[in-house]
Amino acid sequence: MIRFDAVALRRGTRVLLNDTTFTIHRGQKVGLTGANGAGKSSLLGLLLGDLHPDTGEVTLIPDLVVAYVEQEVAAGTAPAIEYVMDGDREMRSLQRRLSSLDAESDALALAEAQSRFETIGGYSAQARAAKLLSGLGFSVEEQSRRVDEFSGGWRMRLSLARALMCRSDLLLLDEPTNHLDLDAILWLQNWLTQYEGTLILISHDREFLDDVVDHILHIENRAAVLYAGDYSSFEARRAERLAQIQSERVKQQREIARIQGFIDRFRAKATKAKQAQSRMKTLARMDLIAQAHVDSALDFAFPAPAKLPVPLLQLEDVAAAFGARRVLEDVTIGLMPGDRVGLLGRNGAGKSTLMKILAGALAPVSGCRVAASELAVGYFAQQSIEQLRLQDSALDHVVRLDPRAPDKDLRSFLGRFGFSGDRTLSPVESFSGGEKARLGLALLVYQRPNLLLLDEPTNHLDLDMRFTLARALQEFVGGLVLVSHDRYLLRSVVDEFWLVDNGRVSAFAGDLEDYRRRLELGNAEATASDGEPRHSSRERRRSEAERRSRLRPLETAVKRAEDDLERILRDLKKLEHVLADPELYRETGNSARLQSLAIEKARVDKALRLAEEEWLAVSDALECARQDGES
Repeated sequence: MIRFDAVALRRGTRVLLNDTTFTIHRGQKVGLTGANGAGKSSLLGLLLGDLHPDTGEVTLIPDLVVAYVEQEVAAGTAPAIEYVMDGDREMRSLQRRLSSLDAESDALALAEAQSRFETIGGYSAQARAAKLLSGLGFSVEEQSRRVDEFSGGWRMRLSLARALMCRSDLLLLDEPTNHLDLDAILWLQNWLTQYEGTLILISHDREFLDDVVDHILHIENRAAVLYAGDYSSFEARRAERLAQIQSERVKQQREIARIQGFIDRFRAKATKAKQAQSRMKTLARMDLIAQAHVDSALDFAFPAPAKLPVPLLQLEDVAAAFGARRVLEDVTIGLMPGDRVGLLGRNGAGKSTLMKILAGALAPVSGCRVAASELAVGYFAQQSIEQLRLQDSALDHVVRLDPRAPDKDLRSFLGRFGFSGDRTLSPVESFSGGEKARLGLALLVYQRPNLLLLDEPTNHLDLDMRFTLARALQEFVGGLVLVSHDRYLLRSVVDEFWLVDNGRVSAFAGDLEDYRRRLELGNAEATASDGEPRHSSRERRRSEAERRSRLRPLETAVKRAEDDLERILRDLKKLEHVLADPELYRETGNSARLQSLAIEKARVDKALRLAEEEWLAVSDALECARQDGES
């Protein structure tokens, strides 16, 4: 169906593809992967005819109907559903033909057009478009709104729906999940698994790839290699291939060193000169094996926070509004060090609003936000990227956080996020979306937060950076609240889920598979199947108030025990510093002071042991009380 034969492609001075050959057959679902800038979107451009190879040939079967998502959606005045229906070009053409045909003058042509219109599902086209829009998160009322009334992200959803509306042989999708929430992604995943045409999909969501594709086309080192299987099997096979290449290279380098050693030793000897010349020719003819290469060398970690207060943050009876509409009501939650929470809920349910209240970026309309005095929030959202200063460099941004830090240390820090050399001095306006997201995360990491609030942090990040972020979050010791459509990230770092639904925030007793089933069943059926008693708002508030009343003395005791521990540890550190001074033992007449210090050290050690036992006891009591309250 699609054939690349010895294709080379350059963009400016950069070589993206060189001598690339592969074949994609009808009905295959292919995930197109590679580092940012490797040439994935350019390869789609070759398929669309927007770009042409410098050498080689790209062949598609004739009369192929190709659908793709337009990156720019014109701000037209047509209703959303009509805009989506325009994606079925043949259906629209037949509509116009039917309206222009006169039954009396050309009855045969009219009958043929009506037959074809019925065959392609023209009479059900509006229902098909409405189903697509509903799956992508548009309400019935929104489907009738004008296209120019929607924001950029929602227009991209319209463009996606329009591409899906086309009855295509080949569907090209470039990061279709970037503007979708988890609910819409799960719907799209189901739609694509049932799609009967050939699919080529660029995505940095490994679970989405695993669930949808059956081949991976990976671009690396200016070559595109096609692998059978999903993304997980590709990763395993690629790791084996890289290990084999590296092993072969090591053997070859050893052989080269042996031959070169012979040449160096015997080149000047007449009796061995001919043999040395022969070996020199052997080296010249040898095809050198390149070192095994992995695209990303990104590696960073969140440093330990300076303080870890307990609790970090609490919301008590909080309500929030978006304009005149109440989005959240009666929210009572608390966050502790080590909490790892993922927020679930449909688009518009209030997840981002809750994150803004937790961050202190939005004041509640009622209730209170109680933050520890030593709370250090690291909040990442889309506005974090939008607030970057476009004329400044990455280095300028970090310098503002720490003006006294040595330039060398700041450059080294930025290097862990993929910024090195002149790139650290380039203006941010020249950065790609992925680079801006990496810089936003770098600024977050540098500030050493003890509470991380991450709202869709993986948008624009490639697979390697997502993996690095997941690994860093696994090691983070503070509190974490995460909103993400990346299920791999959620599964990797989250311990519990909170469901934001109908203005409420509650613990979700299940995992992502349970949430997917809930969506499939529908909220009404899922609620009925829970088998939990329904409480009125007043009863729920009273129950929460009683629970907080029971927990508050224990929380106070834990805080007091932690303060005692911290005070004793400070005393112990000072005492050990004095005892470590060599002059104390050199000076004569210090025996009495040494004895006094030894007695004081024994007293502090005992106090530390008792304080630790007290902290463990009250912490266990608090944890048991919390579990009893949840059961």
